[in-house]
Amino acid sequence: MSHWFHRNPLKATGDVKFEMKMVASDSQALKICSDLKQARKRLLELLPDANHEISVVEPALMLYLAVLRGLIHPPEEEGTSWSKLRHAVRFKWTNSMLGNTPETHYDAVFELVCVLQNAGFWYFKHATKVAAQENVNMEEAKEVHRSLRRGAGLLQCAHNDWVQHLLEQPLPGSDADPRVYTAYLNQATAEAQEVTIARAVELKHNAGLISALSHETSKMFTTAADSLASLDQKIFAHWMNYLKLKAAFYMSYAHNYSGENLLNQDKCGDGIRALQEAKKSYEAANAMCKEYSGTKGPGTKAKPDRHLFFRRIAPIISRTLEKCERENGMIYHQKVPYDAPELEIRATYGLASPEEYCLPPSAPLWSSTTYAAFDLTKNMSEDKAANSKAAQKVEGDLPTVKEAAIHQKDGEHKNDSGCSIM
Repeated sequence: MSHWFHRNPLKATGDVKFEMKMVASDSQALKICSDLKQARKRLLELLPDANHEISVVEPALMLYLAVLRGLIHPPEEEGTSWSKLRHAVRFKWTNSMLGNTPETHYDAVFELVCVLQNAGFWYFKHATKVAAQENVNMEEAKEVHRSLRRGAGLLQCAHNDWVQHLLEQPLPGSDADPRVYTAYLNQATAEAQEVTIARAVELKHNAGLISALSHETSKMFTTAADSLASLDQKIFAHWMNYLKLKAAFYMSYAHNYSGENLLNQDKCGDGIRALQEAKKSYEAANAMCKEYSGTKGPGTKAKPDRHLFFRRIAPIISRTLEKCERENGMIYHQKVPYDAPELEIRATYGLASPEEYCLPPSAPLWSSTTYAAFDLTKNMSEDKAANSKAAQKVEGDLPTVKEAAIHQKDGEHKNDSGCSIM
């Protein structure tokens, strides 16, 4: 679905030479330095282009992570938790929402966290690319779903397994900030469920199931939006408004299909009230679309209100509400309650979750002999002034990542759901 998803910028990074000192010239150790540099360069060449296939990006990611792990964990025979080389190389990375000023750390764990995050962002953007095609078949819809779950899994791995080992507390608004992480994780998971909902609508599944799935999806978007509320709104309001409009939109879906389900059970009065609530939520989503498009901030400009999937629900709500009111006046004569019927929270089938991500083992080159060839004392003799905050400020900002364009068409899809992802 073109222009359906909001996406934030990729993280930028500086070049790394991996010039680590050695006790003696060791061919394997020299090869490790070369492999680190080349594998990193190759991965960074791929990530700005979401048009690449997963089969191209994933091996490049695995290769670099396998070599990088040797800077984090030593060979098993060493008997220590952290490699002596963990703090031997300086890494610079920006954050997706905080502009071009980088964080700089002598820490391979910091590098690992940033690489996992940026790879996760690539998967989100790749899902956008696949969804934006004119005709998306079943396998491609599965790829969208899988990409969103894999991206969420990469972020989850970084946050749950590695952020706690960083040398400093995450900066407010950084990608390692728990609030930003929560927003990304819930957004990706909710977007994966959007694929399931569109498929359920297309296949005319039980209205109660669609309502429950939509309700869960709305709650995830709400959780994502709420997690950003305490951050600088000059930066985060644009993204937060996207999450709010999606939450309102799926709440309208939830109440609409709840109303249909109640009508099928001859609970016409309750059905009328549910559909009234659906109309109210849809109007709120429409208002949020205008607020989102008028708010400045990092990231793309999604256009959900232009989509048939977005627009189709309004006449459905109106028609079903008119039918309920007509039948209630002629047949049921049921009282319309003041409060909307509670939405069911029984959805288990179709709920998405992050795909668990496990790091590859260290590259075979990282043997005890190779590890011993690196001399930490020589490496630490570098001018420590280079790591001072003043020195970092003099170095200046990093250029924005030039991301390849994703071609997005505005054509409508002639199916029941109005969605290209089925």
